[in-house]
Amino acid sequence: MSGHNKWANIKHRKAAQDAKRSQLFTKLIRELTVAAREGGGDPNSNPRLRSAIERAREANMPKETIEKAIKRGTGELEGVQYTEVMYEAFAPGGVAVLIRALTDNKNRTAQELRHVLSKNGGNMAESGSVGWIFERKGLITVPAGQIADMDEFMMLAIDAGAEDIKEQEDPVQVIVAPEDLTKVRDALTEAGYDVKASLTYLPKNTVKVTGQDAEKLLRCLNALEDLDDVQEVYANFEIEDSELEAIMERIA
Repeated sequence: MSGHNKWANIKHRKAAQDAKRSQLFTKLIRELTVAAREGGGDPNSNPRLRSAIERAREANMPKETIEKAIKRGTGELEGVQYTEVMYEAFAPGGVAVLIRALTDNKNRTAQELRHVLSKNGGNMAESGSVGWIFERKGLITVPAGQIADMDEFMMLAIDAGAEDIKEQEDPVQVIVAPEDLTKVRDALTEAGYDVKASLTYLPKNTVKVTGQDAEKLLRCLNALEDLDDVQEVYANFEIEDSELEAIMERIA
């Protein structure tokens, strides 16, 4: 059974490969700038910035572009000031959605979100009606093929501060408290694992979606993520692996 994480991975992989790369660059530049503004320009002490840099490199963003975005965040270069805003919504299938946006115009962003949701069978939610379903967490992933001894890996991660490990997933997912993200990431990296670390929102409960509702849901989520102001979309759905992959091939 797959949910938000697998859907997001498929979206990001396709965006890095196809004509949407310029749109991906726009989102990554905003994330780099805001991450640097909020936590400083040193990725070693700013896990959000480090994660943004890793994603930018995966997308083959030029080093100069990354550096300029960071300097705009730290104030060394002038640039547009973006504000981080969280929106709450419901999507087809009764799925709860949390939308993280970076915008220079909150009214424009809210109007665009309402339009996309209305067009795709969803609606904006009252503040607080969705947010409680999600928890802010650190997420570390490691390719399953790299883990020769799962018990040893799990003990290492737990000793470093991991809260939960989803060993049946590929990549394996290590869930941590946000403040422990750097510590656990560094412990796994020093042990020789190829890790990716990011801050995310994980649902406390999920809704299983199938058939036409599943396709409507994914079309709605894709449309939301395609908006320039939207950085991340988090949703509490579960869809069978084979069905999710098949729908994404049709609509992505």
